[in-house]
Amino acid sequence: QVVESGGGLVQAGGSLRLSCVASDFTFEDYNIGWFRQAPGKEIEGVGCIDGKDGDTYYGNSAKGRFTMSIDNAKKKVYLQMNDLKPEDTAVYYCATNTLPWRLATTLSPANFGSRGQGTQVTVSS
Repeated sequence: QVVESGGGLVQAGGSLRLSCVASDFTFEDYNIGWFRQAPGKEIEGVGCIDGKDGDTYYGNSAKGRFTMSIDNAKKKVYLQMNDLKPEDTAVYYCATNTLPWRLATTLSPANFGSRGQGTQVTVSS
C-alpha cells in the first residue's frame, strides 16, 4: 500500500512537494509512477522513477518543472513540482509496478497497481 501527501492550494508559479510512502515494503524492487486526474479528464501519467537506480522519466506536462526523487531508507518517493500552473490542478496519485523499465515509461495507468488515495493539488491563477 502507498499513501500520498503534500498536496494543497498554491498560487500559479508556486511550488509543492508531494510524497509517496510505502507502508509495508521498500521501493527498491519497484518502478514508481506519479499520475494525476483533473475533474472530467482521464488520468494522466506525470512520470516514473526506478526504485533501484533512481532513473526517471517524465511526461510532457512535467518536463522541466517537476522532479522525482527517492529515499529508500525512508520508503519515500518525492515529486517536486515547481512553476505550477492552474492546469496542474488535479488529484495526484502514486502507484507501482515491477515491469521492465521500457514498459514503465509508457506511463500507462494500466501498467501500474497499488495506487493510493491521492492528494489534491489546486493551483490558483
